[in-house]
Amino acid sequence: MNVRRRLIPAAAAASLGLGALTACSSDSAASGNTDKFDVVASFYPMAFLAEQIGGDHVNVTSLTEPGQEPHDLEISTQQRAQLEEADAALYLKGLQPAVDKAFDQTGIETKIDAATLTHLEDHGTGGHSHEGEEAHSEEEEHGRDPHVWLDPVKYAEIAQGVGKAFEKADPDHAADYKKNTEALVTKLKGLDGDFENGLKNTKSKVFFTNHAAFGYLAERYGLTQEAISGVDPDSEPSGARVRELQQEAKADGVTTVFYETLVSDKTAKTLARDANLKTDVLDPIEGITDKSRGDDYFQVMEANLKALQTALGAK
Repeated sequence: MNVRRRLIPAAAAASLGLGALTACSSDSAASGNTDKFDVVASFYPMAFLAEQIGGDHVNVTSLTEPGQEPHDLEISTQQRAQLEEADAALYLKGLQPAVDKAFDQTGIETKIDAATLTHLEDHGTGGHSHEGEEAHSEEEEHGRDPHVWLDPVKYAEIAQGVGKAFEKADPDHAADYKKNTEALVTKLKGLDGDFENGLKNTKSKVFFTNHAAFGYLAERYGLTQEAISGVDPDSEPSGARVRELQQEAKADGVTTVFYETLVSDKTAKTLARDANLKTDVLDPIEGITDKSRGDDYFQVMEANLKALQTALGAK
């Protein structure tokens, strides 16, 4: 059985900000090629999976533009109409409420929710709970942390589920999807090994961030994530919180406050200045931009590993 052969027209995609993520998918969209399996992904980590697994058989468009904070995404009525033309939708329910609503209302035949392909856990906002801190997303409000792609093991579990969904939806290319999935999972297992070995012996096991996105990574590799002051990137930590973190930094050998590429570094630098700490980037890989330390998921994850090794004093 053949899948529906539909593609969001290039002009419409451009006007909606649904830019293709790679030269391959961009060329396909520009040429109006209708012989591809069209996948609409909610944001970069989902689009990356679709491209890696789909290979030459897919056209992938992302609803979240490069550089856009995924949680801020809003879907227009026109975008919802365009979604009806896709063969498959790939998203992570709970991370982007507007996407969840749009996908629920469309008639896309294949809807793949990555949150159902692995086990989501409750990591809160970091190592401790602080009065006034807000949940980062609707999933976290219900006790589930959606940032599973930062754990290579869980990301591999999702990849396997996506691969099976592609095989079912587009059986003509099932063999290629299976082969591509196996290759991706193997590479993710290698990344897991790099992190496990690279973070096994460190002077400290605690790291500070301005965004509680690294709970899965911390749990996987025996670390403790400590978020600063909630999720507002422009908010500054209270004097009491700064003093608390100063004490923790001394007790736990913390040297560095991490910030991100898609949000302001103001909070991290405020704490670093007041606590006499360094700052560096730890990228949650919610999107790839010219500020990213790498061109794709694997390169940025390796950069994250090096940053953690330096900050934690890897031996």
